[in-house]
Amino acid sequence: MNIIVIGILACEIGFWAVLAAGLAARYLLRLRRLSSVLLLCVPLLDLLLLALITWDLVVNGATATFAHGLGAVYLGFTVAFGHQIIGRVDAWFAHRFAGGPVPVKPPKVGSAHVRYEWQQWGRMLLCAVIASVIIGAIVLVVGDSARTAELAGWIGRVWLVTGIWFVGWPLWLTITGGGKAPAGAVEPQPDRN
Repeated sequence: MNIIVIGILACEIGFWAVLAAGLAARYLLRLRRLSSVLLLCVPLLDLLLLALITWDLVVNGATATFAHGLGAVYLGFTVAFGHQIIGRVDAWFAHRFAGGPVPVKPPKVGSAHVRYEWQQWGRMLLCAVIASVIIGAIVLVVGDSARTAELAGWIGRVWLVTGIWFVGWPLWLTITGGGKAPAGAVEPQPDRN
């Protein structure tokens, strides 16, 4: 198995393990300081993956594969969506184990739904920018276009997905009105995380 694939899997497993440990420390053990330290470790996993990708290409002299590009996009995704994911899991954990309020679900119809989809697409746009910058920086550092061709191809892929997301969700919902709320229904507010 490719070392980068193992690194991506380890980071994903590590993300959920560190998140669960941090929330358990906060809500079950009531150790807020320990919880904060654990939750601050989540971005370290991203740095480890970035270091692994860079080491494999620069020091190890590997030729970029599909996995290297996937790793760069994974890093962009975790930076762009990680805080929101942590916030949602935190709200669920607080509700389930500490008597917190029922977590607010994303709106499904109306203008609140349209705003929510624009916010989500904004996160995807941030993901695409971060992934592109990471890929571009690694390509420059490696300095061998033959070895990094597969990696550079990921820039087009991530922007294609971003474009499809734009047309299929926020733009389409803006044009169509985001669905209609039932008569007399109050539109829920979008999740601000």
